[in-house]
Amino acid sequence: MLGLYLHIPFCRRKCPYCDFFSGPASIAQLRAYPDQLQRHLDWAGKHGWHGPVATIYFGGGTPSLLPPRAVGSLLAAVAQAFGLTSEAEITLEANPGTVTAASLAGYRAAGVNRLSLGLQSLDPGQLATLGRLHGREEGLKAVQWARQAGFANLSLDLIFALPGQTLADLNAEIDRYLELVPEHLSCYGLTAEPGTSFHQRLQAGALTLPDADCYAEAYLLLHERLSAAGYEHYEIANYARPGYLCRHNLGYWERRPYLGLGAGAHSFRDEGWGERWAVPPDLPGYGEALRHRQEPAARLERFDRQGAMGETLYLGLRTRQGVEDAAFAARFGCTVAAAFPQAVRQLQPWLALAEGRWQMTVDGWLLYDRLIQAFL
Repeated sequence: MLGLYLHIPFCRRKCPYCDFFSGPASIAQLRAYPDQLQRHLDWAGKHGWHGPVATIYFGGGTPSLLPPRAVGSLLAAVAQAFGLTSEAEITLEANPGTVTAASLAGYRAAGVNRLSLGLQSLDPGQLATLGRLHGREEGLKAVQWARQAGFANLSLDLIFALPGQTLADLNAEIDRYLELVPEHLSCYGLTAEPGTSFHQRLQAGALTLPDADCYAEAYLLLHERLSAAGYEHYEIANYARPGYLCRHNLGYWERRPYLGLGAGAHSFRDEGWGERWAVPPDLPGYGEALRHRQEPAARLERFDRQGAMGETLYLGLRTRQGVEDAAFAARFGCTVAAAFPQAVRQLQPWLALAEGRWQMTVDGWLLYDRLIQAFL
């Protein structure tokens, strides 16, 4: 089975913390882009990609800038070209301020059954700090409209470790989110990535972010509060009620094959030890390749056995389920401890083998980027 990602690289205005390929779009670009995605889909179907498709994810950018009609046409094209499993998970990212009660009802009628809503915060001051175009009331209204449209699988984004945010502030934010009773929460600490407006301000001394200790306290507070409220902390940044883990993202972390459509999209082929491909973040170039019936993507990496073992751990240890030792041995011919004896010893306080699975502790997740280097 296949995962399908469609990158919609358009937004009304670039957020100052965002380092994804996205930017403002003209009406002409928005109208032309779904046809380009369909051509890419047709091309992929004729060049080695096969279904059925088990998960679809419209990411961005702001996919909710696409009208429901266009989303429905794309889903119909996927079903015709590859087929869909009977319980396919179909996610659309949406931003408050770009949706209405009618558009959300339209997405649901088109076949979208999981909505990821980019609230980011319900604090008016922090929304302004983050450069969001919507306000608190627009965010709450979007949640209400989503429920009215029939979305029973709703994910909300929350950004924490914000400038000036205290633990009391975060506690109040968590209270507000829990009142909305989402099925899923994605909680990201604010970072100032190179190339973003926030990074420029940080370098110039015009922006101050919480230090590592404050970040850790905020992260652990989220873990404690959301776990106590019945959410499973199933990945470094993600929480879900039972039965509502994001199946599409689990496919990434389990190194299952997925096809990325659109400028800036990535794909993973599982032939051999695996290959990663990416479409360049270049809209004119993307359209030109499709017009000439050429491969829109370029191969980034072809893994050897050692690289595949390392990436299996890099991705799998992000999740609460971790890496099953027997499955690792069946795939690579050796256990994790045999493949990486020094790393296993080095990470002993944060890494453990329990019931046949290697798993990171929550404290280990706080140091993840540093600790995981032992396997790479």
